[in-house]
Amino acid sequence: MKHKWGQSAVNTIKMNFGILMGLLILCVGLTFLTDKFATVTNFFNVVRQITINLYLACGMTFVILLGGIDLSVGSVIAVSGCISAGMITWLGLPVPVGILIGIFFGTLIGAFNGLVVSRTTIPAFIVTLAAMNIGRGIARIYTHAQTIAVLDDAYTFWGMGEILGLPIQLYLIIAVIIVSSFILNRTKLGRHIYAVGGNKTAAEYSGINVKKVTFFVFAFSGFLASLAGVLTVGRTFTATMIMGDSAEMDAIAAVVLGGTSMSGGKGSISGTVIGVIVIGILKNGMNLLGIDSSWQYVVQGIVILIAVYIDFIKSGGTASDLIRKLKRA
Repeated sequence: MKHKWGQSAVNTIKMNFGILMGLLILCVGLTFLTDKFATVTNFFNVVRQITINLYLACGMTFVILLGGIDLSVGSVIAVSGCISAGMITWLGLPVPVGILIGIFFGTLIGAFNGLVVSRTTIPAFIVTLAAMNIGRGIARIYTHAQTIAVLDDAYTFWGMGEILGLPIQLYLIIAVIIVSSFILNRTKLGRHIYAVGGNKTAAEYSGINVKKVTFFVFAFSGFLASLAGVLTVGRTFTATMIMGDSAEMDAIAAVVLGGTSMSGGKGSISGTVIGVIVIGILKNGMNLLGIDSSWQYVVQGIVILIAVYIDFIKSGGTASDLIRKLKRA
């Protein structure tokens, strides 16, 4: 068993050697540029900051492995966060009930995406783009464009609480990594996801229920995004209709940076975790250096473009291949 785990770690390092070196250089550079970076306090800040993106990116990994894309996860954060906050603050429901209701409605959007994508020939890009707008509209209607304050300690614990001196987000990160990795690497469903992403037609001929696999993947992405919505409210003490704005971009960047192919069938949760850490430290470093938020958007956009281009080059694609990938998504 030890040999197996050791070999797995070696393989992970080999597959992600390039991005690991980039992460190391980034950390060393920030350590020299600002004395606030290499501190325990900042480490905990980074952990809290990457939790949301990690949840989204793990779900996005499933979707991209399938050869699709999910643009609705940011709006799912808004829907689940706003509904759960409203149930607790406005209606006075117990915190667990309010949270479960918020998660239910967020997951429902993911299930809707999965149902439409699996039962029609409409590209996932179009379906989730529509769901993104629908979700934003629902959040706006529900909140009446107002901010909902959540001050219940039982709720905010999930955003700012600690266990044994460590932020609860660290435990949540470990939990979602374990569950996601287990599904992809230790279950028949995980093998089917890789098979469908690698060659959908071949998967159908081999007896795999492609529709069920597709439905699960998008529902799972919606579920993780709804959990991210609850955690966001717990961390900020408020819920607004603009929560999660552009969050899908960070998730996509992290997944592709982590080595998951946009054409589907190739990728891993371990790579995604490294990608999330790179994105998180990059944003944290820019904040510590006082870089204007407008330029931060520019840098993040460049990172996404570079990540997609690297994937394009690694696949040995041509311009026509790139167009086909975009249509498939």
